[in-house]
Amino acid sequence: MSTEPYDAALHAHGDTHGHGSRLGYRVGSLLAIVLTVVPFWLVMSQSGPAPGWMAAVIFALAVSQIAVHVICFLHLDTRSEGGWTLLAFLFTAVIVVITIGGSIWVMFHLNTNMMPMPGAHMGPVR
Repeated sequence: MSTEPYDAALHAHGDTHGHGSRLGYRVGSLLAIVLTVVPFWLVMSQSGPAPGWMAAVIFALAVSQIAVHVICFLHLDTRSEGGWTLLAFLFTAVIVVITIGGSIWVMFHLNTNMMPMPGAHMGPVR
């Protein structure tokens, strides 16, 4: 049994594949905190740009936070398992985007095409 710390034992044997360093976890944690606090501050202070721009900024920060989590904590990159884990993750993300986008598109068009127009005449009932 070794008396070395866990990270030192991994680096000593050259088995660092799939494991992050403490610095990587610290940087990832700091970025995740900043990417959470900034949108919260934007919404709570109401000092940001127009609502559409604020939503776009919050969405961009959310996507960047997803990237931080994937890179710093899940360690998905082209080196792990020959890139297959990254490819599987990207395929899953594409399917999720298609599913959510398609669902929103269908709901929008159903709402537009099926709901009666305000002030529209329904016609005689027989």
